[in-house]
Amino acid sequence: MARHNKYGSWAFLIGVVLAVILGFMGTLDSPWPMILVIIGLIVGFLNVTHDEVSTFLMSGTVLIIASALSGDTLSSLPGAAGIMSALLMIFVPATILVAIKNVFTIARN
Repeated sequence: MARHNKYGSWAFLIGVVLAVILGFMGTLDSPWPMILVIIGLIVGFLNVTHDEVSTFLMSGTVLIIASALSGDTLSSLPGAAGIMSALLMIFVPATILVAIKNVFTIARN
């Protein structure tokens, strides 16, 4: 289990750094969106423990809503809208995956 958390932690760190760099540079062309989505899936699959599910879902949901709605507000800041878009590419799949895993856990119990 510790090895999974290590890989998930690295995936999260690499994903956020990539999202900031790519979003700031405005280079979200292929294949980067798919790479960010895959990193998001890895984060959702490996990085969130059972005890962290509620916190992750709440934080992920807030981040997704804020990122999705911040486009016009942050458009005057160079790269900010691109960074928010890139972060969405990581957090949307991660949050969806964690939510689905949680639903299956609830259904199983």
